[in-house]
This record gives sequence, structure tokens and C-alpha cells, in this order.
Amino acid sequence: MTNVLYELVKNNDTPLTISRACRVVGVSRRWYSTWLCEPPNETGDELLRQIQDIATMPGYGYRRVTAELHRRKIFVNRKKVLRILRENNLLCKRKPVNPRTTNSNHDFQKYPNLIKNLKIVGLNQVWVADITYVRLEAGFVYLALILDRFSRKCVGWALGRTLEAELALRALDKALSNRKRLGLVGLIHHSDQGVQYACDAYVARLSEQGIQISMSERGNPYENAVAESFNKTVKVEEVYLSDYLDFDDALRNIGSFIEEVYNKKRLHSSIGYKPPEEFEQEILKGVLA
Repeated sequence: MTNVLYELVKNNDTPLTISRACRVVGVSRRWYSTWLCEPPNETGDELLRQIQDIATMPGYGYRRVTAELHRRKIFVNRKKVLRILRENNLLCKRKPVNPRTTNSNHDFQKYPNLIKNLKIVGLNQVWVADITYVRLEAGFVYLALILDRFSRKCVGWALGRTLEAELALRALDKALSNRKRLGLVGLIHHSDQGVQYACDAYVARLSEQGIQISMSERGNPYENAVAESFNKTVKVEEVYLSDYLDFDDALRNIGSFIEEVYNKKRLHSSIGYKPPEEFEQEILKGVLA
């Protein structure tokens, strides 16, 4: 395209102004001026060589590699840089530092597991709750979630910068707002023994709604396997495929994944290979019929 544009401007037989030539080939006058002053983009082999050179810098992810390429007058889209880094195993290898999200060393009351041998047969019978971490470019944020155990739908979630009880309470309030219309009679809330779920404020919120409290035994994540499975799904299908710049970036993308992909599109084998939203609508139509 650059060669065609150059010929249109320089051809003495059919001379065009620079502005008109740019319109013909679909580029801006500013882009053309920049192209005249800068050397052409590197070839594939040379681009890889430059990326390999930059990627030796400790802690450099694809955004910093892209920025350094631009400083070297090599203008390339950061998505292409990310693809090249992945294909050549050049992505920055972070030392895994997994923050703890559960602290069971507290003096609040701990509750027995009420769902261990319970047959779950309907919506709003059991909610399962958990908290996991999400890595940002610098630091972590935390995702609190509540799932309907029967339909696997995420009925409440919240993303926060700290592990304070307020994070879990925001997820709970969202679940209550979304599900109160279905009735809360007989509902069991199941979680681990973490301080966020055992603290006075959280227990009081559940008690106000007449919700029974159930907790896994300490150190036994298998007793909350559905919530753990959801965490893995969010990590594998959204978080690990992204590189969140900041809190707002994570909030926007994780929220979209939960609401639009996980709840409405992702098929679940445990509910007949249907999305949770569709499964629930079928259940409700059956109840109303």
C-alpha cells in the first residue's frame, strides 16, 4: 500500500496531491508523513530478533515490549507482540505467589456442613460461596462469588481490592437482590470457614433473611467443589488469557465473562450441556406450568 501511495504522489503523468492520494488508498495525511520520516517496519525475522532482545529485560510483559519497540521506531500492534511472545515461549515468567484468601484462624462461630449428604433438587435450595484472587500487572484483586448449587448459575459476585468482609457482603447483597423473587425459604448458604463468612456482619445478614449457614470442614476444599470448579473456569477461560492493566480493566472483563459468557453461553455437562440461564428458564417454566 505504501508503494502504491508513493507512486500516486510522484507519478508525473497522473499527479495527485498528497491529501487526495491518501484518500484514494484509505490512509490519513498524518500517517503518510510519519511513514516518510520513519523506516519501514522490520521483517518478520528482524521483528522477532528485536523482541527477543527486549524480552531479556526482567519482568517485561508484552505491553513493555511493545512500548520499547515503538521507541525503536518499530510500529507494531501489541496483540501481534503478545502472539509472537507466546509462540516463541518468551512471555515473562512470574514467580508464582498465590495470596491466601481463606483465614480460618478466628474466634467467630463455625458451623457444621449441612449439605454433605443432602439431595439438591431445585433452585434456591443451596448457594455456595467462595473467594479467589486475580493477578493484575502489579498486585492482586479478589473475586467473591455465590453460585446456585443446582443450576450452577453465578447469582452474585463482587470484585475488590482487599479481602475485607465488605467484599463478601457485596456479593451476598447482589445474590439476594437477584434471587429474592424466587423465595428464600429453606435456603442454605454454604462456604468455607473463612473469617469473611463467619464474621458477625455476614452471619447477621444471612440470619435476617432466614438463611441457614453451612460450612466445609477446615482444610477440605472438596466439600465446596462446585465453587472451586467455578474459580478454575474463570481462571482458565478468562483470567489466564488476559493481562489486566488495572482494577477497572479486570472488573470490566471478568464481569462480562460471568454475566454474558458463563451464565448465558457456557455449556455445563452437569445440567445437560446447557448454559445456567437457559437451564433455569426451563425449570421455571416447568414450575409455572
